[in-house]
Amino acid sequence: MDASAIRTDWLARQALYHGARVAVEWRPTGESLSFADLDRLGAALAAGLAERFDVEKGDRVAVLAENSLEHVLLFVACQKAGLVLVPLNYRLTGPELAVLVEDADPSLLFVSDAYADAASFDGPTERLETVRQLAAGTARWTGEAPTLDDPLLILYTSGTTGRPKGALYTHGMLVWNAVNTVHRLSLTPDDVSFNAAPFYHTGGWNVLLTPFLLTGGRTVLLDRFDADALLGLCDTEGITILWGVPTMLQMMAESPAFASASLASVRTAVVGGEPMPAPLTRVWQAKGVSIRQGFGMTEVGVNCFSLPEADAVRKMGSIGFPNLFVDVRILDAEGDDAAPGETGELAFKGPVVTPGYWRNPEATAAAFTADGWFRSGDLVRRDPEGYVYVVGRLKEMYISGGENVYPAEVEAALTDHPAVAQAAVVGVPDDKWGEAGVAFVVPAAEPPDPADLLDHCRQRLARYKVPREVRFLDALPVGHSGKVQKTDLARLAAPRPS
Repeated sequence: MDASAIRTDWLARQALYHGARVAVEWRPTGESLSFADLDRLGAALAAGLAERFDVEKGDRVAVLAENSLEHVLLFVACQKAGLVLVPLNYRLTGPELAVLVEDADPSLLFVSDAYADAASFDGPTERLETVRQLAAGTARWTGEAPTLDDPLLILYTSGTTGRPKGALYTHGMLVWNAVNTVHRLSLTPDDVSFNAAPFYHTGGWNVLLTPFLLTGGRTVLLDRFDADALLGLCDTEGITILWGVPTMLQMMAESPAFASASLASVRTAVVGGEPMPAPLTRVWQAKGVSIRQGFGMTEVGVNCFSLPEADAVRKMGSIGFPNLFVDVRILDAEGDDAAPGETGELAFKGPVVTPGYWRNPEATAAAFTADGWFRSGDLVRRDPEGYVYVVGRLKEMYISGGENVYPAEVEAALTDHPAVAQAAVVGVPDDKWGEAGVAFVVPAAEPPDPADLLDHCRQRLARYKVPREVRFLDALPVGHSGKVQKTDLARLAAPRPS
C-alpha cells in the first residue's frame, strides 16, 4: 500500500487496529458492522462500482435515501477509490432535487424505494439494495488511491440567491476535522455516540461519525431522532457523548423519560447550530451532563470552535475558542482586522477549509478574500479573555430546527403565486425550532388566503423552509437604494410585549 492510500484509506488500518470492535450499529434492525467489516465490504463495493458502472476517480455517486448503513458503505468505498459521494436531501421536492442532480452530474444514483419517483435522472439509477449486493462480491479495490486534496463529498447548501451551492469536502478536510474533534473532545475507542442527523448534512458525517471512524469508537445509527428512544439508548447502550441542536436537547428534557433516565454514562453534550439557552443548560447540568457549545459550518469542516464545559455558564452564549487546526480572523467592513472588542465578520483559513464550490467559480471567488481567507458571513466579537460570540449574520439566512433557510429561496416560491406581487421573509425566534420564517406579502390584488399561500410553498419547498405565518402589507419597506429593509420587517415580526 502506498503512502497516499495510508493517509486516506482509514478503514484498511482500522481493520488492523480495531478489527473486531463494532464501528456502526443500525439500530432499527440491530445489525452491526465491525471495523473489519467496513473495510472488507467497502473494498468490495468500490471494486463492484468500478466493474459494473465503469466509474473512476472523481466521478460522482449520488444517493437519495434516509439514513442507512448503505450510506456508510458508500462513504467507505468512495474514501478508498476516490469517488465523490453526493448525499441528496430527501426532504426536497422533485423540482428542487432536479436542480441538485443536474448540477452534481453524477455517474450513478442510488435511491431507496421510498424516493424512487422523487428524482428525475437520465443516467443509471439503482435501488439502494444494490449497494449490499455489490459489497458482497469477492473482488477488492486495487486501483489508484485518492490524495488529501481530492474531493470526497459534495454537500449542498442553498445560496443566498436561491441557487444551491455544492460545497466540496476533501479527504484532507476529513482528516483535520476529525483530528480537531478528537483533540477537543478527548475521544477514545471506548466512546459511544448516536447519529440521527441526515446524511445530506455535514453534521451527519463530520460531527462525530468520521471522528469515531478515526478513533475506533462506536456509533449507534438511527433512522430518525426520537427523544424518548434516545434517552433509553443513553442507558442501555452506554452512550458517552450526545450532540445536536438545542431543539433536540429541549425535546429530550421535556420527555417524560427524562426524569428516570440515569444518563450516568453521558459525559458531555455537544451543541451547535445556535446558542444553548441558559435554563436548558442548567437542566442538563443538573443531570450531571456537561454542555459544550460548538460552532461550525459545512464549508469549514463543521467542528471549528468549542467552548470548554467549565465555561458553559460563565461564558453563556460564547462559542469559545477556535479548534487546534484552524486559524480565524475577525474582519471589519474594509477587510482589515477589527479592533479588539469590535464586531466583524468571522473568517477562516487552514486545512479544514473547503477549496470551493462545485462548478461554481463565482460563488467560490466571492467566498474568499484576496489573501485566501474564507468569509463565513457571520458577525462575531471577541471579549477581553479571547472568547468569541456570534452576534448576527451578514447573510439573511436563518436556522430552523438546525436547517439553514435562505429567504430568497422562499420569496421566489411565494412570488410564483399569481396573487403575490412582492414577498419578503425574515427569521424570528421560535420556541420549538429556534427560528421560523414570517412572510410579508404584498398582494397583486385582493389578499389571498394565507393557508393557500402556505400550501403553495409546501408543494415547492421542504417543510422546514415553509414560513410559520403570512402577513400582508400594502408595500414593503425600502431604503434609499430601493432595497427591502429586512431590519424593519424583523421589528414588525417580533412578538409584541404582553
